[in-house]
Amino acid sequence: MKSNQPAREESLRVFSNLISKKIHNGFILEERNDEFQFAVLYKGGKAVNHSFNFIIFCFTLGLWSVAWIYLTIEASKQKKILVAIDEDGIPFTERCLVA
Repeated sequence: MKSNQPAREESLRVFSNLISKKIHNGFILEERNDEFQFAVLYKGGKAVNHSFNFIIFCFTLGLWSVAWIYLTIEASKQKKILVAIDEDGIPFTERCLVA
């Protein structure tokens, strides 16, 4: 049982580093469980500056509309991810669906 303890501590260190990297990238910790080594993080959508995009739209004679629509749809989405360590000690992240 003692030989498993250093592996668990190393796994917990890797897990904590993964979470801190995601938090540094703008995610917010929603739930964390150190016993089962999983955490749920989310990042809210960004606001789109429609005034600026309208000016670009006018200068490009409407060609910017495709990019503007894409920015409006993608930037407003919330992102939610699961960070975990599987049974073999391999870390992974998985994107969750947000309703």
